[in-house]
Amino acid sequence: MTMQPPQNPGPHPPSFAPGPRPNWFRRASPGRRVAVILGSVALSFLLLCCTGGAIIGALTGEPESTRTGTAADEPQQPIVAAPAEPTGDTDAQVASPIADPSATQVPSDAAPSSAGPSSGVAPSAGAASTSGAAPAPVVRVRTVTEQAAIKHGVRTVKDSSLAEGKRVVRTKGVDGVRTLTYQVTTTDGVQTGRKLVKSAVTKQPVTEVVAVGTKKPQSSNCDPNYSGCVPIASDVDCAGGSGNGPAYVSGPVRVIGNDIYDLDRDGDGTACD
Repeated sequence: MTMQPPQNPGPHPPSFAPGPRPNWFRRASPGRRVAVILGSVALSFLLLCCTGGAIIGALTGEPESTRTGTAADEPQQPIVAAPAEPTGDTDAQVASPIADPSATQVPSDAAPSSAGPSSGVAPSAGAASTSGAAPAPVVRVRTVTEQAAIKHGVRTVKDSSLAEGKRVVRTKGVDGVRTLTYQVTTTDGVQTGRKLVKSAVTKQPVTEVVAVGTKKPQSSNCDPNYSGCVPIASDVDCAGGSGNGPAYVSGPVRVIGNDIYDLDRDGDGTACD
């Protein structure tokens, strides 16, 4: 096999083919890049708001706002349709519609309010005060009369005719009555105030009187039918009298039981007086 020497292609001419040029964003200055980015964001936000507003308006069915001012307030004139020009075909001659939208204004009385619930505008303060305001509280003032008991007192007296330590009620105690007048204030049926305006005693109390005995117990040689010491004997006479005893007593003495010795001749309760 014959070897051929390699062909010398010679020196290659330099290549001057242009490389890919950078785009305009890379060639722009940093300030222009920031401005372009902010503008793109603002444009996207604006398109999003417009599109969202149109979608919300279509869903909620917001009525178109009517014209306000003197033209909307004035009564509307009746609209008369102009006759159509003859075209040769009598069946096709119909009244042409009014092209001017300003001529078909809706009266302001019949137009839906732009401050309704669907428009998103809050009602005026006057309308809120008449429809949603809470009712005024109902305040009533009345007079109430009550009675309170007055406790009766107790008074103790000594009684020598009673045995020592014995207690006897001579006068029974009775409670009194005090009448109280109040002014009561209620708000919506609930008591919010109470004031005492008058206090008077309408029944006086009666004091209870208790007698306490002070009589000393008699000895066994004294007769219990007499308050003084009358000796116990077969017969007792008053000393200095005409009786013949055998026992005598110096008076006066009180008869608290039976006058068994007949010492109280006049029957006044006091013997040997």
